[in-house]
Amino acid sequence: MSEQIKIWLVGNTGLRNPNRIQEGFSVFANSAFVGHLHGRENELGFMNLLDEKGIIQNEEGKDSSGSHARKWRLMFAKNGLIYPQIQKKNGQQEELGPLDDITPFGRSFLKADTYPAVQECYLRAMSVEQFAMPNGTHYFSPLRWLLAIMLELEKRTGSSELSRIEFALWGHTTNPSYNLEEVVDNILDLRRRRAAAPAKRPFDKKEIAKRGENYDKKADNFLDYSDMNMRYLRISGVLQRKGRGLIIVPTKHVLAEKLAKATASAVPLIEQYKVLCTGAPLPTDNADVAKSLLDDLIKQMKDRHIMFDISDLPLNTPAEINIARQRLENILAQTDEIQYANDQCNQWEEIRDYMTLLIKGGGKLVYDEDNAIEVPKDETPAYLEWTLWRAALAIDHMVNKPYEVRGFKLDSDFMPVSAAGGGKGDLYCEFDDFTILTEVTMSTSSRQEAMEGEPVRRHVSDAVLKYGKPVYGMFIAVHIDTNTAETFRHGVWYAKGDIKQRLDIVPLTLAQFQKYFVAMFEANKADPVRLRSLITKCESRRDILGAPAWKEYIDEIVTENANNLINGLPIQKRITAPLVPAGAIVNDVYWGNGQVVALVADFPECGKTRVELPYLMSLPDEVSHCADGLTLLHDRFGEGTISGYIIVFKNKVLTMNYPESFTKDTLNIV
Repeated sequence: MSEQIKIWLVGNTGLRNPNRIQEGFSVFANSAFVGHLHGRENELGFMNLLDEKGIIQNEEGKDSSGSHARKWRLMFAKNGLIYPQIQKKNGQQEELGPLDDITPFGRSFLKADTYPAVQECYLRAMSVEQFAMPNGTHYFSPLRWLLAIMLELEKRTGSSELSRIEFALWGHTTNPSYNLEEVVDNILDLRRRRAAAPAKRPFDKKEIAKRGENYDKKADNFLDYSDMNMRYLRISGVLQRKGRGLIIVPTKHVLAEKLAKATASAVPLIEQYKVLCTGAPLPTDNADVAKSLLDDLIKQMKDRHIMFDISDLPLNTPAEINIARQRLENILAQTDEIQYANDQCNQWEEIRDYMTLLIKGGGKLVYDEDNAIEVPKDETPAYLEWTLWRAALAIDHMVNKPYEVRGFKLDSDFMPVSAAGGGKGDLYCEFDDFTILTEVTMSTSSRQEAMEGEPVRRHVSDAVLKYGKPVYGMFIAVHIDTNTAETFRHGVWYAKGDIKQRLDIVPLTLAQFQKYFVAMFEANKADPVRLRSLITKCESRRDILGAPAWKEYIDEIVTENANNLINGLPIQKRITAPLVPAGAIVNDVYWGNGQVVALVADFPECGKTRVELPYLMSLPDEVSHCADGLTLLHDRFGEGTISGYIIVFKNKVLTMNYPESFTKDTLNIV
């Protein structure tokens, strides 16, 4: 096996996430570029359209050549969604279909409205033998070839698991022209020597250099292309993550065996393309194979004591059998998700690390050679929702199921597929006595309020009407724009029928939420009631503080409560008198009800005492509350202290000393 190595690519390094292809293809299908995706003008036009629709981020026009569009076009064609370009040696374009036009299979792909349906489309595409073999006459399917390797590994070791370094050196660097048994021999030899190596990283580097002697490109490609290739292969639904490597999905084992029986073909490429573009057949299209797969799944579910019922479904055709199988797969996925949710309290440190990566805008954290986490920079919105979902599962005690909490899709490894669609909140965490609705965004600009202010309040309002219990909103972003804080500080929303609602929504930075989340787990005191308490404390001064001071106060409260949790300290009472909002209604046992119209303050820095300031609607523009809620800051007079409030009663206007009058039982804020 000393021939020149070639690494096959089922994906593209410029489009590393196959989950993004469907949304990009949907944009393409509704554009003027259908049938017109070649040529610089069309490539630039489609790239700009993807950027405009938020599918890609072409920062400051960095790509002026349209290379983004070419990468998307390549993946559309490779998966049979558009007719690929036929080289003259392989046939005539007319034999296949109009260049860049949408294929029948592309139309089916657009209609795939569930994640399993999307996976099946990718599985059909990847099962087609369209990758050239070294002999120039045969073609192979990387997926089928890899399944053959993994099944041979399972035959010898009892497990189909293939590690990242094994895939890098002997997975995507080989094809059916290699002897299958020898490839597996080399994998097992690598595995034995690596297990005995005192340090894995130097060992891996040395092995890559040795294998790279027969590779004419950068040695970094072995691992870089591995991560991308494995991600694409996993979307077939037949493979799932195992550490940083792969393993065959147990419920798809029978299907994997059928697919691995044929790995290469001498059928001309144009004929393979015809199959690809119309929709390749799968073994499950055969009734006997479909029934075999269903029976195997039923056995696995019975072995795991998972309840199910498909007695209402007919099982006469392959389509009917596959519908029954998909129902069971959904039940199994929900069962696995519940188990995943139950384990999240043990994964809080990893959840913390994902938050750190998100605060940085994405990146990778390598724990060791076999364990790492990553937040792709262009997928931060999906990972933010997913990370906060995991945090909620870790805090636990929810009465709704984990799959009812989230609005986004997961793959078979419980990783995020994409961010949730619009129309509803991001995370609905329902507890016995209250509900917390969490909304998240990666937006940090002044556009944050315009994009999030209305939807977040509407979603919280809808939740208030839906749940017969208190609803608290948490808005979490890497950075909170002050205008966003001002919108949530008022929290006013008019529901249907002009019913006025005052919503409880607290804006927190991701760093603030992370601080309190970590403190709860370090103190072994993770509890949703504590989170609700934090929200209500952060809200307590929203009526008297302007947005900048409220943000400062929230930060103080989070820090104080996190420190108290960690140090085991009781939460100190911050004030002895209640905070008095502008225009507050008060009740005096003698004078009855009255309304605050002004306050009295002393400004010792400039010698001003008993300065009266209007306070019916709000403080004058030149005066603001400090974060403690008790101190004032005047543009001209400097820092001051509130000494009283002027209250209009029915027959009397009185100045009530502060805080003395407000600490007695005779005067209360209504």
